[in-house]
Amino acid sequence: MKRALVTGGSGAIGSAICRTLGAAGLHVIVHALHNAARAEQVAADIASRGGSAEAVAFDVTDAAASTRAAHAMLQGGAIQVIVNNAGIHDDAPFAGMRHEQWKRVLDVTLDGFFNVTRPLLLDMMATRWGRIVNMASVAGVAGNAGQVNYAAAKAGLIGATKALAIEVAKRGVTVNAVAPGIIESPMADAAFTPERIKALVPAARAGTPDEVAAAVLYLASDAAGYVSGQVLSVNGALHR
Repeated sequence: MKRALVTGGSGAIGSAICRTLGAAGLHVIVHALHNAARAEQVAADIASRGGSAEAVAFDVTDAAASTRAAHAMLQGGAIQVIVNNAGIHDDAPFAGMRHEQWKRVLDVTLDGFFNVTRPLLLDMMATRWGRIVNMASVAGVAGNAGQVNYAAAKAGLIGATKALAIEVAKRGVTVNAVAPGIIESPMADAAFTPERIKALVPAARAGTPDEVAAAVLYLASDAAGYVSGQVLSVNGALHR
């Protein structure tokens, strides 16, 4: 049974990814930081449906803590699927953005990607099969006013995706990104009215977490073995 780690697995999109991978037969490690109880609930839900899962809690911005967590997870075998889904936003017009707002958003997305992926990579490569899926955003592709920090973090993650894909291609490991648009979640519900979504999105609706999870599942599958270094947008034609 292949083992998958999903960072930020307790949120709306993260939990959908965890459940989808669990239903596909992977052992899912559901990561959280502040919402460890929710991660435990997601893991229990996967198990109740006949899947295999466990929960883990650590701070992806803490390199030492991430390395310790990686070593503990590797005791059960290589992690062959990594979904770097942990991320935050802290929006403000750039002229008034505090340094802490800039740094924290980049720390979670970019340092988090490095801190989690690097200590797991050699064991993945040794199996000659691996899938790394990085959760980007439409903001990282096209930008978004009031989110210069978030757009920079996600664009940087896309660059890292493309570069790492080249490095590991010969070892049977693919690296791709998924860039969601407006997806149903408490955050999106607070930011966009249904009328605004219809005006912005050609598909005239928000996407669902399950639709994002389906894209992740494809990129994590054998079927996507020749797809690497790509950005798969799930956005209802919001940006074409």
